[in-house]
Amino acid sequence: MSRKTFVIDTNVLIHDPEAITKFARNNVVIPLTVLEELDTMKRLPNELGKNSRAVIRFLDSLKNLGEGNLHQGVKIENGAIIRIGLEIKADFNHILALSINDNRILMAAYFLKEKGENVVFVSKDFAARIKAEAIGLEAEDYENLKFSYSSIYKGIRKIEITKNEIDHFYKDGHIAIPDLVCYPNEYIIMTSPEHSSAVGKFDPHRNHIEPLLKISNIWGIKPRNVEQRCVVDLLLRDDIKLVTLMGPAGTGKTLLALACGLRKVFDEGAYSRILVSRPIVPLGKDIGYLPGTKEEKLFNWMQPIYDNLEYLCDSSGNEPSETLRWVMESKKIEMEAVTYIRGRSLPKMFIIVDEAQNLTPHEVKTIISRAGEGTKVILAGDPTQIDNPYLDKDSNGLTYTVGKFADQKIYGHVFLDKTERSELAAIATAVL
Repeated sequence: MSRKTFVIDTNVLIHDPEAITKFARNNVVIPLTVLEELDTMKRLPNELGKNSRAVIRFLDSLKNLGEGNLHQGVKIENGAIIRIGLEIKADFNHILALSINDNRILMAAYFLKEKGENVVFVSKDFAARIKAEAIGLEAEDYENLKFSYSSIYKGIRKIEITKNEIDHFYKDGHIAIPDLVCYPNEYIIMTSPEHSSAVGKFDPHRNHIEPLLKISNIWGIKPRNVEQRCVVDLLLRDDIKLVTLMGPAGTGKTLLALACGLRKVFDEGAYSRILVSRPIVPLGKDIGYLPGTKEEKLFNWMQPIYDNLEYLCDSSGNEPSETLRWVMESKKIEMEAVTYIRGRSLPKMFIIVDEAQNLTPHEVKTIISRAGEGTKVILAGDPTQIDNPYLDKDSNGLTYTVGKFADQKIYGHVFLDKTERSELAAIATAVL
């Protein structure tokens, strides 16, 4: 099979700094314009800057890792040959303006095609891939760090068993079903032809289905459907250290996570603090810089969290404003932007990351790897509502985490379908 030449766009490298090494036994070309864009971004104090620096350091290290040079190509261990593309096809200027960096990258790929190489342009930018195909280049998305959202593990399944088996489940407190293969901590809805039913969780240690935890109301709220009941069970189990919650708006992901966090921190003392974080990605046109301290800036981004806290304090049965003030003054709940989590060590904390679908796989790795001893991490989001221009429902960090962690015993996941926010919200989710 002849070697292909993969021309890598900038957005691929800032999505996955190790992308250069993922094209074994092929040629990898980094156009000079891509290198210039990385050099511009390397000073940024965020994930873009971190990833840009990682790519540049890797390219600099190639002279020690492989054979050759970056002009003619450096061969690395997996058989890939990496080089910097210096030349572009300049006589295309009347069609694509070369003052635009994306067009210069495309022209670098086109130059290699004209030389007779089997070129594939790789980009996370849908518009750039369309332009590439329009000028006759083969183009594709970066497929690494992706899992199919349409076939993702749901966390809940339905099975049909006999009424007698369901009766034994209630009597014995567990049931083992032969030939039933489950993921660790998967929830099982059991029904019988006689309309008996039960809900249990698969215990990966004992290899049987066990009942859910018995709960009363949690800060004034109760689960409204079986999905929410499973979510609450996951959130209240201290042996499950990582939980992901997926589902459309209004299914209760953030509210339930906050309620269980308040229960665990304020009522049970199982964790020292609640840390709530959201990626700073605006919906629609950004309103620009916000004045004030970091806390004052974050207030606007964290408003959905405050709204949920107010609702929980209203539902708790005590004086709502007094309860909310007591919660905030306790210093046991902390709001933080995802940007500022890197470098911290977070022991014995209940961490909630909302809107996690706007995070890259590497950002999610950064967050989860901050978890110290006794910490629980909850990632919540809806992969169908992504504001990051270089992510989609298959490549975002939330979907990737579900795909990678599904078979881990300290992990649990629930996909929520039913909107409980209001009748209007449920109809909007279904028809819009």
